[in-house]
Amino acid sequence: MSDTAPLEIFLSGTPGLEPVLRDEAVEKGFTNPQVVPGGVTLMGDWPEVWRANLVLRGAGRVLARVARFRALHLAQLDKRSRKIDWAGLLRADVPYRVESTCRKSRIYHAGAATERVETAISDALGREPVEKAALVVRVRIEDDLCEISLDTSGEALHRRGHKQAVGKAPMRETLAALFLRSCGYTGAEPVVDPMCGSGTFVIEAAEIAMGLAPGRARAFGFEDLASFDATRWSELRAALQDPVETDRRFYGFDRDAGAITNATANADRAGVSAVTQFVHQPVADLVPPAGPPGLVIVNPPYGARIGNRNLLFALYGSFGTVLKERFSGWRVGIVTSDKGLARATGLHYRQVSAPIPHGGLKIQLFQTGPLK
Repeated sequence: MSDTAPLEIFLSGTPGLEPVLRDEAVEKGFTNPQVVPGGVTLMGDWPEVWRANLVLRGAGRVLARVARFRALHLAQLDKRSRKIDWAGLLRADVPYRVESTCRKSRIYHAGAATERVETAISDALGREPVEKAALVVRVRIEDDLCEISLDTSGEALHRRGHKQAVGKAPMRETLAALFLRSCGYTGAEPVVDPMCGSGTFVIEAAEIAMGLAPGRARAFGFEDLASFDATRWSELRAALQDPVETDRRFYGFDRDAGAITNATANADRAGVSAVTQFVHQPVADLVPPAGPPGLVIVNPPYGARIGNRNLLFALYGSFGTVLKERFSGWRVGIVTSDKGLARATGLHYRQVSAPIPHGGLKIQLFQTGPLK
């Protein structure tokens, strides 16, 4: 496959937030992105695959679909897998592995499917798969339709390359970016996170305001593919805009001093320390920063255990009181798995998202309009 041949690109996204990811892809100039369950599809060439990894904040991974065919039995899977130009896709000197999933199909054994595709690749390349290889060929068989894709991201895209210090139950950067977009955030207003943890919301908001590409500080799986062109990749990275000067500031607060230390270090590694500020203080001491109103966004404790939940009603209640009394004109976004705790704030929510999977729970984004 040449680097200019069109191929289907799949952007994996958080279930329930696929339209938000589609909107980001549109904004970044990708051609005709379409929402599908679990993500977004679009057509493009290999440089567009590279660009998607580099510039999209909400995508969890970028897969390049290299084959799609019906497979009713393993012999058929074997035969059609061998028709794929593996030598044009994978390098013989780079370790690879195959992962398969089977659902509602006559081929129901994922291990057997993996073995057939592994054999087709190893016969083409003269190299056996490696169990823990970073480069992954993904096989998905559903309703007897087989899709084979190359995982071009390598490490998941929420790993931006600068968050080395995290606390308990961290918010993934990709999910934080989608929640910010859901709240209408574009980088043109200040952001406050009263319970910032390792600083994810604040750092993502600052990067958006400064026009920084989320993948600027990391490597990707596609760099080890046969289609990779180092010169064109360097040109693509060189074309990234320089950091935009902004007079907006982004603020994180937390009652845990260790969290503030971690968030400050993460922001410094991300290159946004000049526009971020992290302060050790409880919610009760929260006051709006000087300047225009903006967005308060927070991922507070959920209290998944019943005993903890009862203790959190006072926290949510006092938080709501602080916002209503001091943050006139500000919008609020609260992420929680518990509708009762969200209601305990006493805030009026104009929009509540569908349940979104996160860390074994179903969370929702509760949004207000500007507080009066």
